[in-house]
Amino acid sequence: MVMNDMPPKLFRDAELDLTPEQWATYESAESDGVIQLEELDQALTIHHVFELVLRLKQICNFDPATGSSAKLERLVADMEEVAASGKKAIVFSQWVDSIEKMRPSMQRFGCTEYHGRIPHRKREGLIDQFKNDPNCHVIMMSYGAGSVGLNLQFCEYVFLFDRWWNPAIEDQAINRAHRIGAAGAVTVTRMLALNTIEQ
Repeated sequence: MVMNDMPPKLFRDAELDLTPEQWATYESAESDGVIQLEELDQALTIHHVFELVLRLKQICNFDPATGSSAKLERLVADMEEVAASGKKAIVFSQWVDSIEKMRPSMQRFGCTEYHGRIPHRKREGLIDQFKNDPNCHVIMMSYGAGSVGLNLQFCEYVFLFDRWWNPAIEDQAINRAHRIGAAGAVTVTRMLALNTIEQ
């Protein structure tokens, strides 16, 4: 009975080519990293592999040297449509650093943030602002802080700026918006850098 009352979840994959700056950094980090892993030989642990995967995933978000980001370019374009239609969106990332790099481009959409660097006493006020301010169209959240306990069923758009390791955590994050009482269908955009570790 409950499921029949729920609006649909619509998934779309934004498959993106890295910017030239990102791609140059990515290829260099990948080849250097693989060489380093091979040199470790018997000393190689899963931790070393994990570190390289983490670094490559972060480059897929932003080029560390120039700040260039194919994902941010796409997010800005999508947010222009969301804001123009008067809707609201949640953007999830694994990393608070990525959220902080998005901030300058997101400010024109009246963005607010919800993550581990936001003091607990301020968080409820930020949610109220996001819900009630018609000029606040986007909240940027870390998976860690925003994946459970929040009811944001007035949001119709969810963007996964990067993918969490565990799909169940992603589902929990998406369900902040896809809940009983949701205004309509929730569109989930999963950003994916082509020809990279993300794919």
